[in-house]
Amino acid sequence: MQSSPSTILFQGDSITDGGRSRNEDLNHVLGHGYAYLISSRLGMDLANRHKTFYNRGISGDRASDLYARWNEDAISLEPDLISILIGVNDAWRSMNGEAKGYTDRFARAYRYLLEETREVMPDTGLVLMEPFILKTGATVDQWPAWQERISEYQEQVQQLAAQYGAVYVPLQQTFNEALQQADASYWLWDGVHPTAAGHELIARQWLSVVQDSPLAVV
Repeated sequence: MQSSPSTILFQGDSITDGGRSRNEDLNHVLGHGYAYLISSRLGMDLANRHKTFYNRGISGDRASDLYARWNEDAISLEPDLISILIGVNDAWRSMNGEAKGYTDRFARAYRYLLEETREVMPDTGLVLMEPFILKTGATVDQWPAWQERISEYQEQVQQLAAQYGAVYVPLQQTFNEALQQADASYWLWDGVHPTAAGHELIARQWLSVVQDSPLAVV
């Protein structure tokens, strides 16, 4: 039976970054997004367990950027649990028209970092979060292309989760269902980046899935 994680790392792009500080200022080090919300809730509920939470999300990162810094920003921290949300910047680059020679390395780079993690830290729990979009702001003009690309990434992440024994956190359907309560820009102000309410939606879904899995933080 896997023991409860003591050190939890959140990794990804700007959605995870959440405006975090790059120093040890504990008032800002976790940013102001879903990683902060999850950490604050678990940190309060499990205060006597002394859990440690890290946020190493970097705005603008693609999967290949994440892989390039994986030793420094993941493996060196020796986390018991790594939660990853990546993909929207890979899609955004292709939607905006990359320079000639652009190749989509999303699945390849993602697989590499998971392989290395399993090789070096075989007991570390993995949580893979589904990339998501809504039709508003930046996604409107090329909505069919955005849908096609993100759908591919969603399928690839789900397959990687199954292959590497990770917990998969679905998010697209969560946002789709939230449209019954408010329009798309209420949750993702530009179709990609969450509002405060959008981050809370992500946090609740993460906690619902992960805390009901073998990787539960208790």
